Amino acid sequence: MGMQDKGELRTRPGYTISDMAGEIGGEIGISGWMKVDQHMIDGFAASTGDRQWIHVDVERAARESPFGGAVAHGFLTLALIPVLNDDIAALPEGVEVVINYGLDRLRFLTPVKAGARVRMRSKLLDVQQKTPERFLVKIEQVIEIEGEEKPALIAETLLLYVFAEPQEFRRH
Repeated sequence: MGMQDKGELRTRPGYTISDMAGEIGGEIGISGWMKVDQHMIDGFAASTGDRQWIHVDVERAARESPFGGAVAHGFLTLALIPVLNDDIAALPEGVEVVINYGLDRLRFLTPVKAGARVRMRSKLLDVQQKTPERFLVKIEQVIEIEGEEKPALIAETLLLYVFAEPQEFRRH
């Protein structure tokens, strides 16, 4: 979330965690489009060992798949959230690290066909203070498929923002 090329977090000067909490319920933003090609699908299959034919056997998937061709793994689509989020997010000033805390909810709704383009729409759902330096942030992430009515997935992601210094926090 909010990463730059060298792995540094991209923060918004003067933007605080309290400012962020005041935006609960609002859209954070929409990413650019990203192509999910067969090379990406094959790489994910090799990394995870999930080589089910609907993902990696292009000819068989074209003949036998109910989707008309090879499709991306649902977890590959889920794994695109961080990179798609880079287009959207600017973190509160002072965040030192963002830790993936998990998911509250995840639904895979539409398969992503090889060659399709996806983008992500994000909405801030909640900000909870855990300690003066740590805040749990819940974001709804919807990955849309270009030309499809239903999204690929809807996820409620949980991120732990860790600040170097204690933060004043107030809900608006």
